Amino acid sequence: MTRFPFSASPRRTVSALTALLMSAFLLAGCDDAGPGAAQAAPAAKPAADPALVSATEEMMRQIGVSPVGSLPITQTLRIAGRIEFDEQRMARIGANVIGRVTDLHATLGQPVKAGDLLAQLHSTELGTSQLAYLRARAQADLHKRNVERAQLLLSAGVIGEAELQKRQSELAIAEAEKRAAADQLRVQGMTPRAIEAMGKSGAINSVSQVFATAPGVVVERRLALGQVIQPADALFTIADLSHVWAVAQVPEQQISKVQVGQRVTIEVPALGNEKLEGKLVYVGDTVDPEQRTVTVRTELANPERRLKPEMLATMLIESRPEQKLAVPASAVLRENDEDHVLQDQGERRFRLVKVKLGPEHAGMRPVESGLKDGDRIVAEGAFHLNNERKRMQMGEQ
Repeated sequence: MTRFPFSASPRRTVSALTALLMSAFLLAGCDDAGPGAAQAAPAAKPAADPALVSATEEMMRQIGVSPVGSLPITQTLRIAGRIEFDEQRMARIGANVIGRVTDLHATLGQPVKAGDLLAQLHSTELGTSQLAYLRARAQADLHKRNVERAQLLLSAGVIGEAELQKRQSELAIAEAEKRAAADQLRVQGMTPRAIEAMGKSGAINSVSQVFATAPGVVVERRLALGQVIQPADALFTIADLSHVWAVAQVPEQQISKVQVGQRVTIEVPALGNEKLEGKLVYVGDTVDPEQRTVTVRTELANPERRLKPEMLATMLIESRPEQKLAVPASAVLRENDEDHVLQDQGERRFRLVKVKLGPEHAGMRPVESGLKDGDRIVAEGAFHLNNERKRMQMGEQ
């Protein structure tokens, strides 16, 4: 009978050997699987920055890089406005007396000259003033004759010096009353010649006439036949339309950029794409407390009368130059409805950075944020370099 060196039974010995062989096999398998697992799941490398682009030497020869600096920038203010009458070429005409309208001679749109008859009134007030003048004139003539008679009597020794002085004083008062009555008639519209003629004839005429005081076009008429009017009423407005104003309201926050003499471009929608040139002739000294705006205006020649008062207009005002950081318009790239530039990062690398820019003027865009003085950007060839950045980004995807 065969004996085993161990005290265990043969069945237990076989089981132990089997377990040892399985452990060795598993350990060998683990050693073999280590390198394979490393190959199956390599470590992830970091993703490239999509805003960066590297330029080749050939591309560097095709682009231009320059530093950002300050330049005198003129901004264009776009202000809503309108066309208005030139108030220095307007005349508002009224009656000189209370009266009733008996005749009209001028209609809306009618060209008139200074001195043209516009309307005719009947005025009892004028008749009363004429009667007062005739009385004062008669009294003055009477006292003048009394003085002449007193001088003869004094020379004959009939009266004394005191009597002559008394009559001379009465004449002076009568002459003053006559002048006052004549002044009243002139205020009521009578000419000195007409007053003198009435004084000689003694005929009272209660007709008052309204005349044009300036040349132009009748743009307003506020009376009708039979209407009773007062001296304070404005009956006619006459305007010279050969010159008009363009007026706009500038917000008070922008008024520091505006001054008299600045060049202005006027756009009038009614005239199509035509642009009118002028200069600011007036900048208001006060702020509208409700609108918080300041009135500005310019003068425009209107020989053909194409510009009509109350037409809508847009005033483009070139502001005073201010030192501001600026970049060439050719350096600006539009991405996702925002402005960007390619900023030099050194070693032929460039980064796409977002910037906030003002409106273009003379090929330059003022910088509001995103860059500082001395930053280097791609001023020429930015479009092509940005296309290379996009191509590289798509290739990596």
